[in-house]
Amino acid sequence: MRTIVVTGGATGIGRATAERFRADGDDVVITGRRADVLAKTAADVGVRGVVCDATDPVQVERLLDELPDKVDVLVNNAGGNTDFGRPDGDLAQLKANWLANLEANLISAVLTTTALGPRMTTAVIHLGSIAGARGAGSYGASKAALAMWNVDAATELGAQGVTSNVVAPGFTADTEFFQGRLTDQRRQTLLQATLTKREGQVEDIAGTIHYLASPAARHLTGQVLHVNGGALITR
Repeated sequence: MRTIVVTGGATGIGRATAERFRADGDDVVITGRRADVLAKTAADVGVRGVVCDATDPVQVERLLDELPDKVDVLVNNAGGNTDFGRPDGDLAQLKANWLANLEANLISAVLTTTALGPRMTTAVIHLGSIAGARGAGSYGASKAALAMWNVDAATELGAQGVTSNVVAPGFTADTEFFQGRLTDQRRQTLLQATLTKREGQVEDIAGTIHYLASPAARHLTGQVLHVNGGALITR
């Protein structure tokens, strides 16, 4: 039985990932900031929930006390576009908005990976985004930075036989990403941009994460895997 840690594991892709590993019989720990949502998911899925804000060094260090000496797989799923709901304003506000996305999407992964690094045995998977290759203000920039930092993580972890990769979803239904702001018109635009003409599902992303943590992916590291139905073609 492996130990799996999924940050931001209470909803959306994080929850689907926790469910996928739990189906294997793995010991799964999910983290998140909202204690009530975390507790409900933990009970529903049959996993353990630990309240932790991955952008807070103190809370990340405290998380170590809740985990065993060996962690097989870390999924850095916590994050999102913090621009939703934040006000526009002067340069000071602009700086705050950019820092918020960098903290949520890059710093959270850096802190958690660094803290758990010595305990890792198998794989670290980070959640990127199609926006990291196409651009989308501070959110896209933060995901692009995550992809580049992943090269450093893969280099450092590789010495102990641990892989590090980024899974970059395109439009994925049934997540909290758009925070209720996705219009029908925008949804159709995103759907038509795919070659498969279907919306991505959280299970699609969870399946790719599961593969990267499997023995079949032991020689795959330092990569960004785009899962978007062909909305972005990479070579």
